[in-house]
Amino acid sequence: MTFADLRQKLKSGEVSSKELVQEKINRIKELDPTLNSFLTVNSDKALSNAEHIDKKIAAGDNLPPLSGIPIGIKDNLCTKGIKTTCASKILDNFVPPYESTVTKRLLNAGAIMIGKTNMDEFAMGSSTETSAFGPTLNPWNISKVPGGSSGGSAASVAAGLCYGSLGSDTGGSIRQPASFCGVVGMKPTYGRVSRWGLIAFASSLDQVGPFANNVSDAAEILQVISGKDEFDSTTVDIPVPNYLETLSKSIKGMKIGLIENCFDHEGLATDVKESVICSASLLENLGAEIVNVSCPRFNDGIATYYVIAPSEASANLARYDGVKYGFRSGDEQSLIEMTSKSRALGFGSEVKRRILIGTYALSAGYVDAYYKKAQQVRTLIRRDFDDAFKKVDVLLAPTAPTTAFGSGDNIDNPMAMYLSDLLTIPANLAGLPAISLPCGFDKSGLPIGLQLIGNVFEEGKLLQVANQFEKAAEVYKNRPKTDFTL
Repeated sequence: MTFADLRQKLKSGEVSSKELVQEKINRIKELDPTLNSFLTVNSDKALSNAEHIDKKIAAGDNLPPLSGIPIGIKDNLCTKGIKTTCASKILDNFVPPYESTVTKRLLNAGAIMIGKTNMDEFAMGSSTETSAFGPTLNPWNISKVPGGSSGGSAASVAAGLCYGSLGSDTGGSIRQPASFCGVVGMKPTYGRVSRWGLIAFASSLDQVGPFANNVSDAAEILQVISGKDEFDSTTVDIPVPNYLETLSKSIKGMKIGLIENCFDHEGLATDVKESVICSASLLENLGAEIVNVSCPRFNDGIATYYVIAPSEASANLARYDGVKYGFRSGDEQSLIEMTSKSRALGFGSEVKRRILIGTYALSAGYVDAYYKKAQQVRTLIRRDFDDAFKKVDVLLAPTAPTTAFGSGDNIDNPMAMYLSDLLTIPANLAGLPAISLPCGFDKSGLPIGLQLIGNVFEEGKLLQVANQFEKAAEVYKNRPKTDFTL
């Protein structure tokens, strides 16, 4: 059911918010011991908030749009009074004294926070296997990963443990798990959504966005969380369009560009390539004009990202020193020993790897050769996109080179893991909005993701194309089974 369906049922009294929340809590208790998509379940407070909303409905009050709907929150978004760990031992017992802007806006819109979802530690990973609290499994096949870093948010929606969720996307961490788990995931334009209260990984790349079962629900969540925030100077003070108004508009005459550089990559699986090409043909049947475009530096994005992102991470994670908050080693003899031991025991191996890479790239004698050069290439990537959008309205590509890979397959092969973000990273480097939605299935029955990339602040156009495709493709007739057999 869409949010619109749920609102109607709540308004008519056919179902109560408490019943919706209790059903999700029961489902989490039944399925999540296997999936491990939630780190914290907010049962008591969620039920209390649902009862409050039910009383308002009974009194005939006008309620905000997401009233009574259970939503999951990625565990790197600060939630007042509720533990926020970033899936790291170093923040194991951290309870924020404040609410992030995006979660506050969701709560003000009436959404029920059902719990905090699992993730790669500090959002560093592509499989949700680097979590200090164990990996999340893919509900389509529990021998596969759900993607990352927002794997818990994607898996919880796919398995029906919540109706929608929030994730963060630094290099594809919403879109890639959305592709692996067969749900909709959207990264907004950098500056469209506040990052205040998002625990930082790479500040010039991070962006919060929604997961949902369908495009219209993703549009509703995005509508609520978007807009200028006085606490975040990177948010842009421009009006937020009504995304729902454009969803039903025809895409006839719209130009959609196939990024040629994505389809000639040797790592692109045949099933994925064929499904995405068929998706382009379907959009053409809906009246869009398909145009081949070239972004020459598209495949340079991954090398650029893995200089810039670790560099920013090394600066952002310097605050975890065992002094102010978080994990502290208990047997230190000096300040230096305390800091080094706290970080050695508190951070996982992938976080340490990226801190070391970033510190090296920023060090004297290397900063010009690595960090400065990466920023120059980033500018060239953005110019390629600018040139492409002079010819087309929306760009089209696969979300990921493959469908979900096996648990443990790439955990000891960082390069293979990093390459799973090859097709999503360029949009982050350019600050562009992008959405992933299911477009088919591979031979083993795993979902394939179609990625649409838009020009800056043109989320409405992306949602319009995605919604028209979704209605025509009807891929949501297939959903994951819940017996979770290997």
